[in-house]
Amino acid sequence: MTGAAEAVSRPQDRVITRQPKRRRDWAKLGLGTYFVIFLVFLYAPMILMAILSFQGYYGGVTFPFRGPVGLNWWRSIFETQVAGVYTHAGDIRAAGERSLWISLAAGAVVAFFSFTLSMAFRRRFRGDGVAFYVIMLALMTPGFLLGLGTQLLWKAMGIQTSLWGSALGANSVWGIPFGFLVMLAVWNRYDEHIEEAARDLGANLAQTFREVTLPLVWTGIFGAALFGFTLTWNDFDRTVLLVLDNTLPLQIVGLIQASAIRPYLYALGTATTLVTLFLIFSALVVVTVRLRLRGRKEQGDEDELGLGGGIDAEAVQAGGFATKP
Repeated sequence: MTGAAEAVSRPQDRVITRQPKRRRDWAKLGLGTYFVIFLVFLYAPMILMAILSFQGYYGGVTFPFRGPVGLNWWRSIFETQVAGVYTHAGDIRAAGERSLWISLAAGAVVAFFSFTLSMAFRRRFRGDGVAFYVIMLALMTPGFLLGLGTQLLWKAMGIQTSLWGSALGANSVWGIPFGFLVMLAVWNRYDEHIEEAARDLGANLAQTFREVTLPLVWTGIFGAALFGFTLTWNDFDRTVLLVLDNTLPLQIVGLIQASAIRPYLYALGTATTLVTLFLIFSALVVVTVRLRLRGRKEQGDEDELGLGGGIDAEAVQAGGFATKP
């Protein structure tokens, strides 16, 4: 016992633990700072616009904020008369409705064609490289030239340009390449063995497409529809030559040219941003609820068939597998 105690007490047998020096990760700090600056650069104009829209009657279009805080500029885009002064609320409402419906239609068209075109590109075919660059041609063409070319084409055919004809077509053509690239990214990480497993389990082509393929690529379809909606909602240069009735961007430009810029344009810009965010949020909520309800239904079917149990641990230890009832 004495020898063991002496062995333990020998200085050379002691283990000295040194605290490691903490080195500051300058790369992480630099990237974090860059990310914060990017967010400020991206969202500061929208936040500033929203703040200036709540100025009082004597508010300006630049800082500093001129109080008192009021809702007059917001009321001017919804009410035809504010404080005895007539507003452009009627024209803004009509233009906003036209832009909303045409944007929703363009989003649906872009989503459909982007999805179907990407399905064709899942399997390579002769001339697919040329077809890819033909699809990307609209992305490389300036928007104003695309609108001008569409106008000349329709006049050459003797057809009058319109909102639901030429304008919808031009915006859909502009949005399809964006949605197509989104769908290609989705298919690039798609595992085709999942479809093969569904076919092996007895599903036909329609069932495999409806119950396996679509639920796995719905995010890409939603992204393509979102591209079509936002590009059309904010469009000016592709629509200005094609329609007689103003859309919301055309109406805003007309108001700027007809009178001095007032803070009600900030309120209008904030309102349009909120509308876009609301539609995106609503679509995400609907899709999330649908997926949860579908998951509950499938779980209920498994429980009804007696397939919802887990693996019996005792059976695994015994060398066999069994499912719990």
